[in-house]
Amino acid sequence: MFPLPHPMRLALDAAKQAALAGEVPVGAALVRGSEVIAVAANAPRESCDPTAHAEMRVIRGASARLKRERLEDCDLYVTLEPCAMCAGAIAHARIRRLYYAAPDSKGGAVEHGPRLFTQPTCHHRPDIYPGIGDAEAALLLREFFRERR
Repeated sequence: MFPLPHPMRLALDAAKQAALAGEVPVGAALVRGSEVIAVAANAPRESCDPTAHAEMRVIRGASARLKRERLEDCDLYVTLEPCAMCAGAIAHARIRRLYYAAPDSKGGAVEHGPRLFTQPTCHHRPDIYPGIGDAEAALLLREFFRERR
């Protein structure tokens, strides 16, 4: 087995922290070149904000740090296939590349559901690389939900 890219490892570590906080274990890291710009975990329960998905939080953090709304020279690593809200934010931010670990057949919007980036109304499509670290991300999710059932 190959070692995971450093940003995906950061995203998986953030997902583990989310699980410890009682949040669905999803984490994200945004990089520009070899520089980590932001790392975030899911926090909708903690923040009482339904939009506080890891992707939304990492995009907000990176935009604030870089002081710009467009992140066209940045790559996003996330542990779960983004939902429609997050995919829309990825398109609006003009993120260059999207790497995600586990697919999400119920809530995903990249290769499942609305397949947002293939829609004619979507003005930006990042390069997409699924399946990086999928086994570890899927295991985190399965264990999290098994403990709650």
